[in-house]
Amino acid sequence: MSEEVRLVAWVRGHVQGVGFRWFTRAKALEIGGLSGFALNLADGRVQVVAEGPRKRCERLLDWLRDGDTPGHVDGVTEIWDTPRGGYDGFAIR
Repeated sequence: MSEEVRLVAWVRGHVQGVGFRWFTRAKALEIGGLSGFALNLADGRVQVVAEGPRKRCERLLDWLRDGDTPGHVDGVTEIWDTPRGGYDGFAIR
């Protein structure tokens, strides 16, 4: 059984106003088994919070870094934590 984790990632670059949150949600749903959200921050970054099996969170993180994302990603900073729960699916905020 895979360890359940919480991934919090901050995505830098040209990632607002290009459908980035929508595509992030679609990718999370495609991977499956993830809950959380994608949120535009005031400083131009997008924050992505995903909870679920570690391997699935790692797949989402790999996509954020190197995938066919809209806009342009300059870098991703992430932290790993224990899941907090309370999410209903994967939302755009």
